[in-house]
Amino acid sequence: MPHPRRILAGAVALAGSVALLAGCGSSDDSSPHSTAEGFPVSLANCGEQVTVDAPPQRIVSLNQGTTEALLSLGLADRMAGTATWTDPVLPSLAEENDKVKRISNDWPSFESVLAEDPDLVTASFSSTFDKGGTAPRSRFTELGVPTYLAPSDCEGKDDTGGDGSRSTDFTLDLVYKEITQLGELTGTSDRAAEVVADLKKRVATAADSVHAQGTTVLYWFSDSESPYMAGCCGAPGVISRELGLKNVFDDTRDEWPQISWEEVASRNPQVLVIGNLTRDIQSGESAQKKIDFLESNPVTREMDAVKNKRYIIATGAEMNPSLRTAYGVQNVADGLRELGLSK
Repeated sequence: MPHPRRILAGAVALAGSVALLAGCGSSDDSSPHSTAEGFPVSLANCGEQVTVDAPPQRIVSLNQGTTEALLSLGLADRMAGTATWTDPVLPSLAEENDKVKRISNDWPSFESVLAEDPDLVTASFSSTFDKGGTAPRSRFTELGVPTYLAPSDCEGKDDTGGDGSRSTDFTLDLVYKEITQLGELTGTSDRAAEVVADLKKRVATAADSVHAQGTTVLYWFSDSESPYMAGCCGAPGVISRELGLKNVFDDTRDEWPQISWEEVASRNPQVLVIGNLTRDIQSGESAQKKIDFLESNPVTREMDAVKNKRYIIATGAEMNPSLRTAYGVQNVADGLRELGLSK
């Protein structure tokens, strides 16, 4: 996902009183969970060691990706809050999600997260754990609050500038690793194995259902003025590889390069996968606004895909590295068949 640090005002609130902060994430030896079987659990995560002494009971998830992973593990009753949403929650998780407090639709302040007395804080993007996001991981660590970052945003990725670039292709194995590790940290490993098996089956079924090898495609996430298009190797790369598609911008390893419309038109993809975002941060967030732009702009309206209305609507979450990427494979496969592009 294009980093919100470039599209949101990123001010981190000051921490509250020392007394409040000192209590966050503390472990009480008299807790009934302190002697839970298999705990403490400690694992390496994105260059840091994450340790939980007992199954967390007040988890705060700072991004939609980790929120949906936790909900899939059946942890709604142990979640103290969520934040930073691009789309409605996965429909199958809606009932569970309704049980969880939404702290903010965007990045929450550091103080508002601490107010929930978390014993584990998770995020999908390193930008969230940044001084321009909610707060660096070190600030949570100083207060004894464990943090977890999705491996998809640190393994095989250089995040030193812009939206980062991929040194190695993102694969769903990193999502499976995230779910497995969250299962270990929360004592839900059996459920995590079931979730991973379901996602693998979903992807395999979708890939077997369509034959569109060589069809050219473009993935547009957001912004009509300086559009963010998918490069070769992020979550849309998984969709392309599974379905045999050719991303017209697979010559860049930048995850979400901003590309001019003239360059887009010159590549003339056969299909446009269009992000339908419910947030309202930039121009052209919803799919309908994107389509209105494409069909009215003198440069883009001459593209073959626009003339023939070859659009596939995807959620932003499906184009982000998360369990929703598996659903994106399924969604794009369905769209290709509906457009008559499955051979």
